[in-house]
Amino acid sequence: MHGHIVAKSVYFLVFFTLLALTALTTAIAFVDLGAMNTVAALAIAVTKATLVVLFFMHVKYSPGLTRIVVVAGFFWLAILLALTLSDFFTRSWTPIPSGWQSSISQYKP
Repeated sequence: MHGHIVAKSVYFLVFFTLLALTALTTAIAFVDLGAMNTVAALAIAVTKATLVVLFFMHVKYSPGLTRIVVVAGFFWLAILLALTLSDFFTRSWTPIPSGWQSSISQYKP
């Protein structure tokens, strides 16, 4: 079995793109964008991760089954994040118990 041959220029282009995106991440960290700082940093991080997965892990040139496995891994990650966030966001739905002393003091004459 032989793999797809990728030109060195592609690797260099991806490498310098990753360096530029890292510099952009650093530059964005010094700019006050308010709530958008996290969104911008995550967008750049997802772009960098996509480049690494596609080119350095050779997923771009892999057969369909490998792509399905990679997509399934990200789908599983999304499920785990959704379940974790659903627990985090619903913690304030139930009242905090105040103990026996406060409930007994309500009924004292």
